[in-house]
Amino acid sequence: MSMVPHNYSVRRNSIFGLLDGDENSAIVSARVDWRETSQAHVFKADLPGLRKEEVKVEIEDNRILQISGERHAETEEKNDTWHRVERSSGKFVRRFRLTENAKMDQVKASMEHGVLTVTVPQEEVKKPDVKVTQISG
Repeated sequence: MSMVPHNYSVRRNSIFGLLDGDENSAIVSARVDWRETSQAHVFKADLPGLRKEEVKVEIEDNRILQISGERHAETEEKNDTWHRVERSSGKFVRRFRLTENAKMDQVKASMEHGVLTVTVPQEEVKKPDVKVTQISG
């Protein structure tokens, strides 16, 4: 005798909830690391199973870096019996506001083994010149 109710066969399409076949509303989480070096901001996003053609890197005028894409669900055949669906599918969007010294026109992106790397060079922050003024009197 099974402890799982008979009607417990709802498919899970998204890590955020039960969607019962509605792939259009799924949202996928994209985990991103952001580190800043003296020369650049470096973003690394884990996007397993995605091709570079399925990912977009966009730069907005107000210093916003946007990484987006979509992971499509596998098509189901009428004769297939699915025992488990754990991989998520759907769209994702991550947005990051960059610092004033970011060189937005020199952004580079590459993808290797399911990891997207976006490098945004930055200008060296100039330290203000400090002049000492003698006090008279």
